[in-house]
Amino acid sequence: MSLGDYLALWCAVFGAVALVGYARSLAGMTPAQRAVRVPGRIERVREPRHGSSQRDGIPVVVSFQDPSAGEEFTVTNDDDHGERITVAWTGREIGVRYPRGRPHAYRFVGDLRAGRRGLGWPNFALFLIYAGLVVFAAIRWGWPWALIGFGVPWTLSGVWYMPQNARAVNRRIGALTSQPPVPGRVIAVLTDTSTDSDGDTWTSHTPVIVFTTHEDTTVTAYCADQLPDPTNSYGRNVTIHYDPDDPAVFTPNLKSEDRSGTLDITCGIVALLLGVAAVVVGAALL
Repeated sequence: MSLGDYLALWCAVFGAVALVGYARSLAGMTPAQRAVRVPGRIERVREPRHGSSQRDGIPVVVSFQDPSAGEEFTVTNDDDHGERITVAWTGREIGVRYPRGRPHAYRFVGDLRAGRRGLGWPNFALFLIYAGLVVFAAIRWGWPWALIGFGVPWTLSGVWYMPQNARAVNRRIGALTSQPPVPGRVIAVLTDTSTDSDGDTWTSHTPVIVFTTHEDTTVTAYCADQLPDPTNSYGRNVTIHYDPDDPAVFTPNLKSEDRSGTLDITCGIVALLLGVAAVVVGAALL
């Protein structure tokens, strides 16, 4: 078989996958579309045990209602039930997803709207078709086409992402500084030990903090990255800046948050310039 035949077969296979996936989505037949998605409510929050694992999430009791039968369910996250709950307070809304007619197979989700159409695999199939065309062009007409094939979508995604990211960073900083901070305390440090493929062992420490907002909401949350010396932070008093509209957005270190936002925007600019450079160099070398 020639290179063109391999490309045609590649495109035909993944084109069929994409076509079937999009057809199922239009017909509302994907598992994601057939799943029931309902809002749940955290009824009770329990403090994690000091020294336990962070993999389990913050222990909570959640209630939700099955819309088909109108039955109310009260469940916990003691076992593996989807996304970990790392920020919790009584009354917080949390997404619950389960197969139709099987509410006991519930999974917690952070965003009820994400992945509703089940287009992950069809979109990935389209990406593979595009990658095959770029590889074919690079082999047939020269490697500069690989630079162009990489640079064009990379640049377009950067142009779309950069303004949104900058606005999100500015909104986050504005929300965190919109009112005075509140006191908090580290109530536990969670410890996990893992062994990699080379047999090396490493240990991670995740502090858990509690703070009460100005609106009298008591928040329990993992604070993995912004506390100095997290290993010895148990019992430490901290100062918390938070978003009054969403206490899940918080920081004990506002300067670190500023640096992180600046670094995020800088990395986005560098990535955008990398895509532009790839297109320019590829076009110049044709």
